[in-house]
Amino acid sequence: MCLNPGYTCECLTTGDLCEPCNMAAKDREPEEAHLSDNIKAADSATSESKPEMETSSTEVARDRGRNWGWMLSAFICLNILILGCAFVSGGTSSNVKISTPVLQIVIIFLFLLTSIWMVYYIIYNSRTENAVVFKDRHAGTIWLRGGLLLFGILSILMDIFKIVSYVGYLHCDSAVKVAFPVIQIIFVLVQTYFLWIHLKDCVQVQKNLTRCGLMLTLSANLVVWMTEVTEESLHQTIFPEISTNVTKLSKRELYIRTASYGDDQCKCSHTSCDIFKDAYYYLYPFNIEYSLFASAMAFVMWKNVGRVVSEDSHHHVKFSLKDVLIGPVLGVLLVVAGIATFILYELKMKSKYDKESHEAAVMMHFVMNIVIVTMMSVCTIIGCAIFKLEHRKYVSEKNPTRSLDVGLLVGASLGQFIISYFSIIATVATGAKGHLNRLNLAWGILMVIQLCLQNFFIIEGLHREPFHEVEPDTVVANPYVLKSSKDGRKLEKVDLDDKSNPDVETRGHSGTAEHQHKLRWKRRVLREVCAFLLLGNIILWIMPAFGARPQFDHDTEAQFYHSSMWAVIVNVGLPFGIFYRMHSVAGLFEVYLNS
Repeated sequence: MCLNPGYTCECLTTGDLCEPCNMAAKDREPEEAHLSDNIKAADSATSESKPEMETSSTEVARDRGRNWGWMLSAFICLNILILGCAFVSGGTSSNVKISTPVLQIVIIFLFLLTSIWMVYYIIYNSRTENAVVFKDRHAGTIWLRGGLLLFGILSILMDIFKIVSYVGYLHCDSAVKVAFPVIQIIFVLVQTYFLWIHLKDCVQVQKNLTRCGLMLTLSANLVVWMTEVTEESLHQTIFPEISTNVTKLSKRELYIRTASYGDDQCKCSHTSCDIFKDAYYYLYPFNIEYSLFASAMAFVMWKNVGRVVSEDSHHHVKFSLKDVLIGPVLGVLLVVAGIATFILYELKMKSKYDKESHEAAVMMHFVMNIVIVTMMSVCTIIGCAIFKLEHRKYVSEKNPTRSLDVGLLVGASLGQFIISYFSIIATVATGAKGHLNRLNLAWGILMVIQLCLQNFFIIEGLHREPFHEVEPDTVVANPYVLKSSKDGRKLEKVDLDDKSNPDVETRGHSGTAEHQHKLRWKRRVLREVCAFLLLGNIILWIMPAFGARPQFDHDTEAQFYHSSMWAVIVNVGLPFGIFYRMHSVAGLFEVYLNS
């Protein structure tokens, strides 16, 4: 039958469509095609809905497990820290005082629990295949592990001195005071090995247990840090009560006397106790620094748990002092001068009390620090100006370790900021009378400026892409290139030496071939700046780390804030300031390599 009922044709018999049928068929083709597409889309949606739902449900379950592990580990850390704060604060109470052995028993329990977990982690990962598939190449740099090893060795040495001294008080004091440094030595050995070997791990198995164990490690180190800072603060708040007119002793000698292991009724059974007390005073900051280092490294591992690191190739750089001379030479001279003045300052402060000689020693120390900080500030301004002139791209890769480095840099600098600002306010409020007060004020102001400039310089340098050198044998240029003319018959020779290669200039920043093995002036200035700042931070680390305490050898702040408050401010801020100098050395070294 014809598609057009009003027209008679032979469509069904012959198979050829007449004109009306042909037009009707063309009109129906788009509708059928549209209907077919809708049916196919519905079928594909039905077939794909189930896998998508399964994938989304798996991701939701994985996120829930990860969030559960993070929250549980965070709760463990929070509870341990609050409990530790309560015990430490109870030890400072004058009414019902928590004894030192009780606090040490709590810390011993944390040491043992943390050590057991770290031993389990080491054994489990050594026996389990593919326990750690990915490693964070940015974590666990050699300077960080080297610093941990150095501070760990000095902490063990301090514990040995404490054991020898505590043995002399066993006849009249608690045996827990001898057991505590013994357990601490074991804890330091296990933890140093654990962090040295496994710092780069991105754990993919037993993730929740690993997170909880790492937070336990972090909490134990922070509790030790709080205990030692509080203990040192308490010792340094006793000396104002002793009349210096009678004893004729410096405040540092009074601190060493009050930092005894027994009381006035308990006498040491051997004659070497005083020697070990003096050694304990100088090794005390290193144990505090070890706790901060271990806490930071445990946090790095905690952030990397469950992280999948891409296996992309990164730019390998080598350390070289070629074409860099002014910065290292000036830096070495600065370090030598700083060490010389520091030794003279220490000898004067340890000698028989004489007001004029002690004030001269403090003045010499202030002047040297002002010179160091001023030179570092000028050098940092030059480096920041170079960053504004160059056109290196910023790093686009998201890296939690790099973010943590920046956070630690800024956070650790707050310790020195606090000390400097409190000192500035006290000096200005008292009128800044006398040469010592004026020098102290200038030192505080310059220190704030130097910290701000250096933080900006290091952060800016860490977020810049490194310079990529083009190897001499990787670029082969043909001096003669055959170039055809428009008519296709005549060939011309083009000399490429007269034309610059933009790709080589962009990637290598090496300019022409004659400068291929020579640093460009921007890169050279950056390396000179980094080398000088690195050595400057080293001397600013050496002086407070080995016992320089002008904050207690100068009376203005202690009289303004009272001795107890000022001791807490210094003993909390100073370890962070020492840690900041160490962290700055690492950051500047990396900026040097990238330059």
